[in-house]
Amino acid sequence: MSVEGVDLVLLDVDMAGLLHRELTKGLDGDRIATLWACLAALDKAVPRIDEEYCAAYSTRLRTLAGLAAARHIPAAADSRGRRRSGR
Repeated sequence: MSVEGVDLVLLDVDMAGLLHRELTKGLDGDRIATLWACLAALDKAVPRIDEEYCAAYSTRLRTLAGLAAARHIPAAADSRGRRRSGR
């Protein structure tokens, strides 16, 4: 099934692999980039899915992907470019 040029089956397989890798070994730079690309594809396709089950499944997949990606958002830097401590 393809929506907005996004192959949802392939995207599902890619996300399953990325999420499994994140939970077992963590993601390297290339896989983090792929995760963000998958998130963008889900953001493009999910609002246009007109089949209820597929839309619900894809929405849950987007939520899981967002949780995994949140771990890879760079920490805020102060005005001198140094990372801030968590205080």
